[in-house]
Amino acid sequence: MDLSSSQFTVLTLIIALLLVLYLTLRRRAGSGKNRSYPPVAGTILHLLFKFGRLLEYQTELHRRYRTFRMLTPTCNYIYTVEPANVEYILKTNFANYGKGVMTHDVLEDLLGDGIFNVDGAKWRHQRKAASHEFSTRVLRDYSSGVFRDTAAELAGIVATAAAAGEKLDMQNLLMRSTLDSIFKVGFGVSLGVLSGCSDEGAVAFARAFDDANEQVLYRFFDLSWKLKRLLNISSEAAMKRSIRTIDGFVYGVIDRKIEQMGRDQQEFAKKEDILSRFLLERESDPGCFDNKYLRDIILNFMVAGRDTTAGTLSWFLYVLCRNQHIQDRIAEEVRAATSGDGDLGAPELVACLTDDAVSKMHYLHAALTETLRLYAAVPVDVKYCFSDDTLPDGYAVNKGDMVYYQPYPMGRMKFLWGADAEEFRPERWLDDAGVFVPESPYKFTAFQAGPRVCLGKEFAYRQMKIFAAVLLYLFRFEMWDANATVGYRAMLTLKMDGPLYVRASLRR
Repeated sequence: MDLSSSQFTVLTLIIALLLVLYLTLRRRAGSGKNRSYPPVAGTILHLLFKFGRLLEYQTELHRRYRTFRMLTPTCNYIYTVEPANVEYILKTNFANYGKGVMTHDVLEDLLGDGIFNVDGAKWRHQRKAASHEFSTRVLRDYSSGVFRDTAAELAGIVATAAAAGEKLDMQNLLMRSTLDSIFKVGFGVSLGVLSGCSDEGAVAFARAFDDANEQVLYRFFDLSWKLKRLLNISSEAAMKRSIRTIDGFVYGVIDRKIEQMGRDQQEFAKKEDILSRFLLERESDPGCFDNKYLRDIILNFMVAGRDTTAGTLSWFLYVLCRNQHIQDRIAEEVRAATSGDGDLGAPELVACLTDDAVSKMHYLHAALTETLRLYAAVPVDVKYCFSDDTLPDGYAVNKGDMVYYQPYPMGRMKFLWGADAEEFRPERWLDDAGVFVPESPYKFTAFQAGPRVCLGKEFAYRQMKIFAAVLLYLFRFEMWDANATVGYRAMLTLKMDGPLYVRASLRR
């Protein structure tokens, strides 16, 4: 008898549940009598069955337990929203918590040996190289120019729709905008996705990139994913197609870059995108890395820089459509930092968005940060425990356990943010003088912390502030359907599960 994909999955889950119960009893019998373990909130099957509303489910559990565990056949999944635990795993005992073999295997098809998927020497090498690039004035100036140009192009599209009274899907526009800008910064190539001038290869790449992003998260809860991959069935067959599309496109870009460098190396040396700079580094040290390494580095950069900023800006506009007074206040702040009492068009406005002008926009910075608090761009992060340990809250962790800290639920915890934790209130980030005041990175974990703190934090804020400043200075936004709500798509990053339909009108 042939099994369908759904029957195959159900059978696998039943077997997995039996294994969970068996191995849990064995582990409990063999554990030290004096070790205290986090309360059991369920099994991996509960996570799989709740996958469509995973973040709400985990938030509900964290309202009962600051630290809890879910049982799997091979280890505990330990979840925490306790800042002391977060600091411990990200900083104090950093060496004992890394990506580990399981996470690397899950993410390898998409992220390869990129910086977000490796430990040890490979991580240190990429961290050093990336740290150097992000600290250079060349990349900062080049990326800011790309962001301003893309923001002006986006404003033109919004203005046309506003004049015609047409409905806009802002999530789609922002995803296309950030894909264009991040690809330009990363690869030095204009995709043309925003303008609609891209070729079929670019469109297929963007679609495959999103699909693969979603599938790798599902792997964490699908105990049968390796078997599905071996048999090339179901979701893993789709994953293989997506990776084939991604690799074909990316390696094509790398090959064309190498050809350009071969034709005129002196001219190529002037290029400012990240791929070109890495190729120039390889030219001086041919054995330092190959094309696969380049592919991994740039795709990791894209996951970090494209989906996170576009997703945050989408949630930002969604919240602001219900808070018109916040839109008005941001528009006034942008005007004060750029044009004063004058009215500027998009080209003139972006020219005024210098580093100095953008740095004065404290309320905009606070509103974006408040968005990240409630709609964390990376809603869950995981580390592998290399040896038996005890967390600051007294709970034991075994070697091989997966320890998750949870930015999305953390943003909704009253014990961290007060009774108004679920209220969108940018003012919580400002002092009496209206100056932005950061929180501990172990409480506000949107950019990680410790040795792995996000190198692109300022890069991301600069991109988001430029886009947001242009849009809110020029336009007023409201939901196309005043009663519409949006959910999220379960991915490595927090993306809306459907269109963000809005109405834009010129701000006068």
